[in-house]
This record gives sequence, structure tokens and C-alpha cells, in this order.
Amino acid sequence: MKTGDKVQVSPDLTGLDDWLAGVVTDVEDNPFNGTVITIKADDGRMFFGQLRFFKPINKTGLCMQ
Repeated sequence: MKTGDKVQVSPDLTGLDDWLAGVVTDVEDNPFNGTVITIKADDGRMFFGQLRFFKPINKTGLCMQ
């Protein structure tokens, strides 16, 4: 994951009912928590957490199988 990627953030991190879309604004290699991602959601809110709470939004729609 890199700055500018479109991602979704887990409800486990946001406390919301559904996954929330946003854009990665920062990727940090934290020695205690591993990779920490910061996103700005489409509604303007900021969220950050460990990499495991984020999943990329497939831009191409291609099946790679």
C-alpha cells in the first residue's frame, strides 16, 4: 500500500456498521505496531491503524486467476 491508493477501512477500526472508503495519506513503518496506515475517508474523517484493518479497492476489475 502506498500514498494515494484507494482503500476500505474495517468497521473494527471505525466503529461503524460497514466498511468505509478513503485514500491513503500516510504509510508509517512503526517499530511497535508494524505498518500503520492513515487514510482520509470520502466524508473527510481521518482514520489510522495497523495494516490488517485496511483492504485495497480493486481499480482494474481484472481477474488474475
